[in-house]
Amino acid sequence: MTYLIILIAVLVVLNTYPVIVTQNLVFRSKQTTLSGQSAVIASSLSGLETLTPDGVEQVMTLLDEHNLSRVFVTDANGKILYDTSKKASNVGKYALFREISDVLSGNDVFDSSFKDGAFLSRASTPIISRGNPIGVVFVYEYDAKQGALLVDVQSNLRTISIAVSVIVIACSLLLSRALTSRISELLRAIRIVRAGEYNHRVSIQGRDELADLAGEFNQLTDRLQTTEGIRRRFVADASHELKTPLASIRLLADSILQNDNMDAETTRDFISDIRDESIRLHRITEKLLILTRLDACQEPPPGQANAKAVLENCIHMLKPLAAASNIALLFDAREDCVANIGPDELYQIASNLIENAIKYSAPGGRVDVSLTCGETAAVLSVQDNGIGIPEEELSHVFERFYRVDKARSRAAGGAGLGLSIVQDAVRRSGGQISVSRRPQGGTCFTVTLPLHCQTDGPGRKA
Repeated sequence: MTYLIILIAVLVVLNTYPVIVTQNLVFRSKQTTLSGQSAVIASSLSGLETLTPDGVEQVMTLLDEHNLSRVFVTDANGKILYDTSKKASNVGKYALFREISDVLSGNDVFDSSFKDGAFLSRASTPIISRGNPIGVVFVYEYDAKQGALLVDVQSNLRTISIAVSVIVIACSLLLSRALTSRISELLRAIRIVRAGEYNHRVSIQGRDELADLAGEFNQLTDRLQTTEGIRRRFVADASHELKTPLASIRLLADSILQNDNMDAETTRDFISDIRDESIRLHRITEKLLILTRLDACQEPPPGQANAKAVLENCIHMLKPLAAASNIALLFDAREDCVANIGPDELYQIASNLIENAIKYSAPGGRVDVSLTCGETAAVLSVQDNGIGIPEEELSHVFERFYRVDKARSRAAGGAGLGLSIVQDAVRRSGGQISVSRRPQGGTCFTVTLPLHCQTDGPGRKA
């Protein structure tokens, strides 16, 4: 509508302004010409002492005023003394014009108008003799030629305006249809995705903003589809992981309740199994709560940790687990440094990685933990010589509930959440984590954490 209003305004100006300017130019030209001619006639008649019909006619016959439509002369009382009108003679009649008084006061009067395709112009000039007005000269012109030119200008402008309007409206309809069709396609895609079909994509060609918007929309739906897939898998895996210990607890409890003659030792074994399953269930729920808190936190956890001290404490706590599995747990840290991460988060990262390395190492194996400090980052490395991870599985180990060997993971009490917790904690602290296969067998996890700057050097403890 705004576009059409602007178009109409431009066309109105195009059809009015040139016509008005042309009319004003013609009016000024007529004023100059007719006023001059009437002044010449008045000057010629001013030589007569008294205006009479015969005297005026004699003077007028000497003047060539054939280009004028009408000329008539009156005396001071408005009585017509001479008239070139082809109609019945008006000589002797009185010209009752309102401008006679103005003219007799010594003023020239001019008036012009455009009507019915012609210019109607008239000029009045007083006849002055010895300083006194003795009559009035009225000059009329009916100019149809210049009127026809102006009509032609108006007609041409009208034709041009119609042609421009048709072309502009046609182009507007085509452009608007092309534009609205693309917008409609994008809107339809939004509604489809809103209904839950995250695999829908929109195809809009071009290099304009709508094409860019379509590309951003497709990237958004890609992320939505990925997020929805992760959510569904998370819900399914979480339900499965929670269902297994719950089913075991229910089965064991039902066995105790339904067997009245169960001996004390068997009952104790069943209760012990129920306790183990409840511990496993508690461990799964705790990890789910940790992941939920990490997902809800938008800022990295504040604080800084003495990396060597935290790792020594973690090694100390996990040595009994390693000893029970006949695993050698070794720690190497040549220097101390302060990492830009909270102590609890660093302990959680190290604990998960070292515990996994112990669980998936064969008896008699070895787990090496090392800490090195550079100028800007601390690097934690956890290596084992266990069963290792297949090359095609490396990119999935940080996914929630993902397990390389599902049977062995479940037997070891794993739920596939530890590495997801580690990855989230590392990323939120501004660090990076990677995993690789060791050439001699086993797996190596490498965590890089930014150092906390201190006065005695970047990241080193003062």
